[in-house]
Amino acid sequence: MVYHITFIPGDGIGPEVAGAARRCVDAVSDKYGFGVKWDESIAGEPALDETGSVLPDKTLNSIRKNKIALKGPITTPVGEGFRSVNVELRQKLDLFANVRPAKLLPGVKSRYEDIDLVVIRENTEDLYSGIEFAEGGKQVAELIRFIKRRTGRSVRRDSAISIKPISIFGSERIARFAFDYAKANGRKKVTAVHKANIMKYSDGLFLHTAEKVAAKYKSIAFENMIVDNMCMQLVIKPDLYDVLLCPNLYGDIISDLCSGLVGGLGMAPSANIGNNYAVFEPIHGSAPKHAGKNEANPTATIMSSAMMLRHIGEHKAAQALEDAVIKVIKEGKKVTYDLKAKNHVGTKEMADEIIKKIE
Repeated sequence: MVYHITFIPGDGIGPEVAGAARRCVDAVSDKYGFGVKWDESIAGEPALDETGSVLPDKTLNSIRKNKIALKGPITTPVGEGFRSVNVELRQKLDLFANVRPAKLLPGVKSRYEDIDLVVIRENTEDLYSGIEFAEGGKQVAELIRFIKRRTGRSVRRDSAISIKPISIFGSERIARFAFDYAKANGRKKVTAVHKANIMKYSDGLFLHTAEKVAAKYKSIAFENMIVDNMCMQLVIKPDLYDVLLCPNLYGDIISDLCSGLVGGLGMAPSANIGNNYAVFEPIHGSAPKHAGKNEANPTATIMSSAMMLRHIGEHKAAQALEDAVIKVIKEGKKVTYDLKAKNHVGTKEMADEIIKKIE
């Protein structure tokens, strides 16, 4: 069996950590008797320089053809420049479910023990839908007048406005995904995270839809938690939680918090899954100040590639790769600087050690 997989190196530290993950997949595929043919594609700043687009049609078409992609992190400018390539990719391929596990591995320093959480984040709606109106423009002025006419409420004329759409359709399918995930993976509870006490229509719709879906899954416990309280509870008693079902923005924030419980973003893998396609990537960003220094922790990207192997049905290979990562981190001899203050190794050397440990 040969799998065709789109490979997007990304930018910043992307080529280093994604390259490490690719080598690990090649090694485990050789050992477990299947092949991988990589279709290398570009996105982000390299694509903008080469094609004039941050997400070229060629890259999208590659994913549509292969159905699967492994992706390194891509820079998103803050407050200016092009919009997030990650968000655009998820929307154009309808990758509505973002799966972000947070599991504490042996050998990783943490203030906690036995953390094993999964954030299921809706990936296409909410404030990340990209519907924004810039301050001072004609469109925002029209919108401000419309709000005044319809609600009687005044919005300052020097405002920028972002729209927060949350639909029954989007909420229902991500809730079903979360409960199906919990059922398939032996999870006991789903907690819906929201701010429905304030945003009674948008977050209220998300909560009420999740409640209706939960009623169909009698074997899975269900509760809901206001997002600010959820953050506090995760810090105080994370062991009480299991699967966290979140709208887009809260899921992004909560998953970063959860990664902090298990050693940081360098330990945090993720999957973006839709009905037709799936893209696997680390949660962390491109960290351009670390680019080219062979010092970034490749664990998140390698564990994302293990999630990818499970997704395509190569469960034994996925487990072998995960076990190899765990062995290397537990030994603590050849790991990156964030895992070991002295006598650490680089990105490439840690990946080399993981490859040696694959059984």
